[in-house]
Amino acid sequence: MVMNTDTAQKFVSFEALPAFLAKLAAGATLYAPRRENKAVVYRPWQAGDKVELSLRPTESCKHVVFPRSEELFSFDMGGDPEKPGKAGLTLQEASEPGPAVVFAALSCDARGFLAFDPVYDGCGTGGKAKDTYYLKRREKTTLIVRTCKSSLNTCFCTWVGGSPASSEGADALLTEINGGYLLEAVTDKGASLLASLPAASDEQSAASRAAREQAVQSAPQPPQDMIKAPAALGALFDSAAFWEKQSAHCIYCGACTYLCPTCYCFNITDESNGLKGLRMRSWDNCMSPLFTLETSGHNPRQEKANRLKNRVGHKFSYYPKIHSGRFSCCGCGRCIKSCPSSVDIRKIVLDAIKEAANV
Repeated sequence: MVMNTDTAQKFVSFEALPAFLAKLAAGATLYAPRRENKAVVYRPWQAGDKVELSLRPTESCKHVVFPRSEELFSFDMGGDPEKPGKAGLTLQEASEPGPAVVFAALSCDARGFLAFDPVYDGCGTGGKAKDTYYLKRREKTTLIVRTCKSSLNTCFCTWVGGSPASSEGADALLTEINGGYLLEAVTDKGASLLASLPAASDEQSAASRAAREQAVQSAPQPPQDMIKAPAALGALFDSAAFWEKQSAHCIYCGACTYLCPTCYCFNITDESNGLKGLRMRSWDNCMSPLFTLETSGHNPRQEKANRLKNRVGHKFSYYPKIHSGRFSCCGCGRCIKSCPSSVDIRKIVLDAIKEAANV
């Protein structure tokens, strides 16, 4: 829920941050970025853990709301224990998710959830087909989003309507200033988490505004032609030559999809042991050759060129046509930074716009 009152700004010093995190963790599972070898990942925070805020997270916090693998329900095909000898099926729903708080999520990652929301809230079905597993976690998760100090050469959030200091999708915005952090409530959920903190001074508020403005200025300027992306990719849908060229270096490892904050495809499997088992939902990878393999043995996207076309087309053409022009991409750049073959989705889109102009 968006706040109805004036924006509330609070301050927490570097020294007071551990105590503030401990208070957050007392009422919810607190996820915060930390170093693990060369990676920065979101893990449940415990007292004494060091929060990594100097490096950008290798992964997003998507898994907090949309777990990599989750139990949907358990089943027992042995019948009702109260009626011995009578065959039947007993189902048990998975336990309800508890409250969660994500500390220092990136602004691009918070916007990533906005790509999930309409899809899993029943868009296109009149609200009839809702994903209650996702929606329950979404409702119980509070996002404290941090302002990026600067942009990497793989960042392009501004290309898709974002900003390094965007509060879109956030419950509170965190900005580092001299001596600590200014926290600005965006929603009522965010305000409730910040209630115990002291109010920020006018000087601290001014420093926060200056830091956000500097972050925005450091971001790359978006190409004016991005508005042409949906139509351009649609025009090149049947251009095998274009997509074969763009996918030439791709080894379809799936790093781009597994690290993407806006990829929401999943697979469902039954993991059984005798007559008992679990129905599980797990992330799936549209770049895998098996992603579209049908029971008949036919695979409509056996070639990697067609799989890459679908991935890029979904984010920059199919999705925006359905969802009021919003791209299904938050511009975090992880698919570029972590690609072992240096496939750059920005180049693909710009090449498509240029190619379509000559069709």
